[in-house]
Amino acid sequence: MSATHLIFNTAIGVKKPENIRNKNASCPFCQRDKLTDIIDVEDSMILLKNKYPVLENAYQTVLIETDDCLSELSLYSKEHLVKLFSFGIRHWQEFQKSGKYKSVIYFKNHGPLSGGTIAHPHMQIVGLYDIDYMENIRPSMFEGILIEERNGVQFTLSSKPKVGFYEFNVKMSDLENIETFALFTQTAVHYILNHFIFKANSYNLFFYQIEQDIYVKVVPRFITTPLYIGYSLPHVPLNIKKVRDDIYNKYFG
Repeated sequence: MSATHLIFNTAIGVKKPENIRNKNASCPFCQRDKLTDIIDVEDSMILLKNKYPVLENAYQTVLIETDDCLSELSLYSKEHLVKLFSFGIRHWQEFQKSGKYKSVIYFKNHGPLSGGTIAHPHMQIVGLYDIDYMENIRPSMFEGILIEERNGVQFTLSSKPKVGFYEFNVKMSDLENIETFALFTQTAVHYILNHFIFKANSYNLFFYQIEQDIYVKVVPRFITTPLYIGYSLPHVPLNIKKVRDDIYNKYFG
């Protein structure tokens, strides 16, 4: 059986730079000439080893998405967006196929409530040596009401969210459809930051591979409900169809 808990090294954690709240702090990702342990570079994207590996029994990397510190995923051109998703998913899958890890997680933090520390747009790919994240994942977490479907890619709003309230899911079965997959994800992010029923400035992306299907769960972040923290009870909002109709009308209607 896999381990169930990540071990966090607080001695390293306290040294991590933070400039999401501390606006006067310099951005380490903008100082490109000082970056080390670079794994791959494509255009303005850089994959490198994480300088602050706070997780024990893990291989941690950072994917710097762009050289524009003030940009954000919802603002990317279609060309850069598709390149980013292709670059990130390729490396994530290479980590998985290497056989070195029990599982590999691929995720993104954005905003002060997302759990991140650096504002510069980035993602993370982390190989876990002794934890299988799939032991905590159920197919029902990706069930939901359909917002749009194109080129075999489904865009849904969760009816049984993992944590609660509003979680968007995008499902792709063929990498040839990565453009649609990326654009649906960008649509969810843009909606969260600009048109959401509740004002939001933070979100996460979580990627999953289940057999041949690739999913991304897009989660707006707020203060987490105590009923989930204390009892693992997710909330399902009554107005889920209203939100689904709103995003459809704004982007696809």
